[in-house]
Amino acid sequence: MLRFSLGTVGALSLALIFGAATTVVAHQASADTAASDIPFDEWLRGVRLEAGTLGISESTLASALDGIQSIPRVIELDRNQPEFSLTLREYFERVAPESRIEKGRAKLAENRALLEAVSARFGVEPQIIVALWGIETDFGRVSGGFKVVPALATLAHDGRRSSYFRGELMNALKIIDAGHISANDMMGSWAGAMGQCQFMPSSFLNFAVDGDRDGRKDIWSNPADVFASAASLLAGNGWRSGQRWGRPVRLPDVFDLGVEGLEYRKSLAEWQALGIRNRDRSDLPVAEAPGLQASLVLPDGPDGPAFLVYDNYRAILKWNRSHFFALTAGYLADRIAGENTVLFGE
Repeated sequence: MLRFSLGTVGALSLALIFGAATTVVAHQASADTAASDIPFDEWLRGVRLEAGTLGISESTLASALDGIQSIPRVIELDRNQPEFSLTLREYFERVAPESRIEKGRAKLAENRALLEAVSARFGVEPQIIVALWGIETDFGRVSGGFKVVPALATLAHDGRRSSYFRGELMNALKIIDAGHISANDMMGSWAGAMGQCQFMPSSFLNFAVDGDRDGRKDIWSNPADVFASAASLLAGNGWRSGQRWGRPVRLPDVFDLGVEGLEYRKSLAEWQALGIRNRDRSDLPVAEAPGLQASLVLPDGPDGPAFLVYDNYRAILKWNRSHFFALTAGYLADRIAGENTVLFGE
């Protein structure tokens, strides 16, 4: 997708082109230290010049950048993100209530043929696709009310994480330039996560899929593209078909907590030898998965629930680097598929 083209800069002379390149470098060098010290309109001219060197067309730049302004609400949201001290149980109650489980089952049934086709193509089970869809946007109902380009431009200019958001802004312009979505219709969260699966533009470029082969990758309104893109991301991050994400377990009364964490891997037989059992106190499925490696995760500390997690859990973590998120996605997928997974209580 990255390409260099002088032709897109239009009628500028070669001298001006190379002068612009110097300006671009200067803007990039100051991005994380003093981007916000440059007036937004002046800063945006540097963005426009840089985008031109990447081959993004003048028509795309005009449609995406002409007249945009910094959005104070985006800065406010970025500065004042709430810090929650939720327990895992409280998080589950908010993100995976029974109502979402029931809605997920209905959405799975409603889209079964399409989801099974996507599953066959990518090796990712339908229930985890639906679970992530539900967690991210309530199955497409709430996908963000901000225009992505102005939101990203605001954050890139702000100076706190300028380099990251400037890169995402360039990626968003590439997506528009490729004809997947118009600048006006590219909607998402205040932080630039887009569409029904809430991909950042970089994730879109790496993993989005034209599921129905109509020439566009539309994660905003096309279920075929939404499901295929979600499955593509999971598969690209190591999802293994037919393998669970993990399982809730019970620790023995005396246990060495020094082996907790994703950096430690043991077979189920080894974990069983250390006294770990399923939550219902039954044996782990050692014979069914003799080569399966698992890690012990205690998201609420030693007094909270315990889980043995597998490689598919790690694939979910690459979607969102939160143990609470990954555990909730796995649990919700199990429940949507009809399993009676129990995480809390005796």
